[in-house]
Amino acid sequence: MTTVDSGRNTGLTMLPGKYSGMVVCWILGFGSLVSWNSMLTIGDYYYELFPKYHPSRVLTLVYQPFALATMAVLAFNEARIDTRKRNLTGFTLFFLSTFALLALDLATSGAGGLGNYIGICAIVAAFGVADAFVEGGMVGDLSFMCPEFIQSYLAGLAASGVLTSALRLVTKAALERASNGLRKGVMLFLAISTFFELLCILLYAFVFPKLPIVKYYRTKAAAEGSKTVAADLAVAGIQTEATERADNNAKQLERLSNKQLFFQNFDYFLDLYLIYVLTLSIFPGFLYENTGSHRLGSWYALVLIAVYNMFDLIARYIPLIEKIKLKSRNGLMIATLSRFLFIPCFYFTAKYGDQGWMIMLVSFLGLTNGYLTVCLLTVAPQGYKVSRILPYNCYGFCADFLTVFKFYFLLKENSIITFIFF
Repeated sequence: MTTVDSGRNTGLTMLPGKYSGMVVCWILGFGSLVSWNSMLTIGDYYYELFPKYHPSRVLTLVYQPFALATMAVLAFNEARIDTRKRNLTGFTLFFLSTFALLALDLATSGAGGLGNYIGICAIVAAFGVADAFVEGGMVGDLSFMCPEFIQSYLAGLAASGVLTSALRLVTKAALERASNGLRKGVMLFLAISTFFELLCILLYAFVFPKLPIVKYYRTKAAAEGSKTVAADLAVAGIQTEATERADNNAKQLERLSNKQLFFQNFDYFLDLYLIYVLTLSIFPGFLYENTGSHRLGSWYALVLIAVYNMFDLIARYIPLIEKIKLKSRNGLMIATLSRFLFIPCFYFTAKYGDQGWMIMLVSFLGLTNGYLTVCLLTVAPQGYKVSRILPYNCYGFCADFLTVFKFYFLLKENSIITFIFF
């Protein structure tokens, strides 16, 4: 074990591992959503097995309350939760749940019925709990590091949608005419997702904490009073004097209360909530059930999902260009509110438009979702790094609460569009 003076001003340019960290963050982001995106992308398979149960809508309704309840608990207890254990718990639960989904289908030979549907719903509930552990935990973990890490993580989230959509299209094309081809494609699909979840466990447990730049940031967080990074530093072989000094400097390093953090960041919370309440009101349930029949036939919904995911991924790299990155709090709010114009657009396009117009509209939905998400989550923590010394736990709490707002009121995932259309 080596001892590091955590107060030392180490030059970041001298620390290797930044680009390796970006790659690892991208894979961790991919793993954070690949299980859920797998569920969305194989929706056509579940519609064949359970045609009367509206799986795309119902599974989202099951997923959201478990994610919301777990995230709310984690948000209010964030300062006392070990970040390493939290994230590893989430990735492990993702791995076990995805494997369980594969095992359930194999055990039942792809049979339908209410019993199997309830089993799938239970697994989806586990996805919600895992997402609550991982998403807020990873965003909080990366928020106090360099912005490129969190941007790579968010890009990985979007990439999971793109790659799962691409893989689904390939397996559908290759196996559609084979005997039981749809099910075989889904089995291959879930097996690949399970592998990536296992990879995320290994990378986060053994590779990421040992990168020099990650050691530096976590040592700095410990110096600012964070106690949640102790396990990560221990894995990296570092002991710091910061934890011992934290109690003696309690006044200087006093953590803002949850109430203070909430009100200081309320507009960011509201932005993220509004971004996702609109996006998830349309994607995926509306795209599967309310866009009519077109020339693409059974491929139509899959193409719409793939287009959304592709443009969502592209948009998450746009903020890397500083000149077009939106940083103004008022600007973010205006841009977020303007997205609600999508509601009448989707209404009239679904009723009167052709598939080309719907594809174009879905691409803009993905672009605005990805761009605003990255802008918001990379700008939100910055004030705390400049204006005052705050423990890392403040970033973690903000990340958790931002994610709570992403889930909040999505218990009725299609509430806005369903209300208008029906």
